[in-house]
Amino acid sequence: MTRRLGIGVVGFGWMGQSHSRGCRRAPAHFPQREYQPDMVVVSDVLESRRTAAVNDFGFREAVTDWHEVVTHPDVDVVFVTAPNMLHVEIIEAAAANGKHVFCEKPVGGTPVQTVAAERAARQAGVITGVGYNYRWAPLVQYAKSLIDGGHLGTIMHYEGRFFSTYASDPMGLLSWRFLVDEAGHGVSTDILSHSVDLAHYLVGGSAGRITKVVGTGETYIKQRPLPTGAGTHYDRGKPGDPTGEVTNEDYIGMMCTFENGARGTFEACRSMVGPESQNSFEVFGTKGSIRWNFEQMNTMHVFLKDDSKPAGVLHNGYVHVNGGDAFPHHGAFVPGSANGIGFEELVCIEDHEFLTSVALGRTHSVGFTEALEVINVQNAVLRSWESGAWEPVVSLRQD
Repeated sequence: MTRRLGIGVVGFGWMGQSHSRGCRRAPAHFPQREYQPDMVVVSDVLESRRTAAVNDFGFREAVTDWHEVVTHPDVDVVFVTAPNMLHVEIIEAAAANGKHVFCEKPVGGTPVQTVAAERAARQAGVITGVGYNYRWAPLVQYAKSLIDGGHLGTIMHYEGRFFSTYASDPMGLLSWRFLVDEAGHGVSTDILSHSVDLAHYLVGGSAGRITKVVGTGETYIKQRPLPTGAGTHYDRGKPGDPTGEVTNEDYIGMMCTFENGARGTFEACRSMVGPESQNSFEVFGTKGSIRWNFEQMNTMHVFLKDDSKPAGVLHNGYVHVNGGDAFPHHGAFVPGSANGIGFEELVCIEDHEFLTSVALGRTHSVGFTEALEVINVQNAVLRSWESGAWEPVVSLRQD
C-alpha cells in the first residue's frame, strides 16, 4: 500500500518546476513504489509562476508567503528551491513543523549556513535530501559498483571538474547567483560542490573523504548588467546598461589528498568559453580506470586490466559503454541500449529515491550529512585560497 505524501515547494523557478515535474512523473515511471505524491502548495513572489503552479503543474494552492508552505497541515515534504541565502530560515521553519526537507544544493550559501541547516534538521529528526542529482545517473551508479567491487583495484587518483559557460558572457545579468549576500560563495558553492560530492560518493565511505587541500580562485568578470526584474543568470543585458559588482568567485581549483592515500585534482569555472556543462570525472586505480562526462551522460569509458589476453596481443584501450536498461533506473524511462535519458530524468530519479526514503522512514543518502561533508571541503579550499598553504579538512558539525 502506498503512502500519500503531500508536496510543498518554496521557490518556483527552474529547479522548483523541475522537482515538481519529477514528483508528478514518478508514479508513471515507478509503478512499484511506496508513496503517492499529492501536489499541495507552492510559494513564489511572481504571480506568473503561481498561476503556472496551479494551472500547469496541478498544485492545489499557490501563495506568496513561504511560511504558508512549511506550516500547511497537508504538507509532508518541503522542496526548498529558493535562492541559497534563504535556505536556512526556510529549513529551520520546515523542520520545526515536522516537515521532511529536500533542499537544492549546497544547503545555504556559506559553510556557516549549511552547518546551521544540518543541525536544525538533525535535532528535529526529519529526513533530508540534497540535490546532488548527478549521483543518480545510471552510468555513475555503474561506476560506483565497479569501484566498490574492486574492479579498479586500489584508487590512486581522482580528477573532477565542472566547467560551464553559463557566466562566460559579460552581458549576463547580475542575478542573485553572482552576489555573495544572496548566493553565498560562487562556483565553490554552485558547481564545485557537485564534483566533490561525486568524489566522496565514488571513492566511497570514510576512507574516501578528502582530508587536505590546497587551492586558489578568481573572479574573471567583475561587473555585470543590473537586472530590471527577476532576471536569471541565463538572461542578457546590452552594452550601456547600468552595471554592478560581482562579489563571488568565477573559478576555483584545488589539489587534495584522500583518507585512503589517493590524490586528487579539481577545477570548477562558470566563465570559460567552450564546455557547456562539463561535469566530469576520471578515476584511476591499480587495475583500471573510468571516465565520464555529463555532456555525454549516456556513455562512459572503462579501462580494465585483462591478464587473460592471449600471448602476443599487445593492444590496450578504453571500452566505450552505452547507457541502457541494464543499468540502475535507466529502464524506467526507455528500454534497450543507447536510448538516452537526460537531466530531468535524473531529477525524477532523485525525487523518487527521496520520496521512497520518506515513505519508509529511513535515512536518505544523499542528505544533509553528506552536504556538510562537501562544505567541510569548501571551507578548507576557501581558507587555502586566503592562506596560500595546504589546509586540513575539518568537520564543522555542531551538536
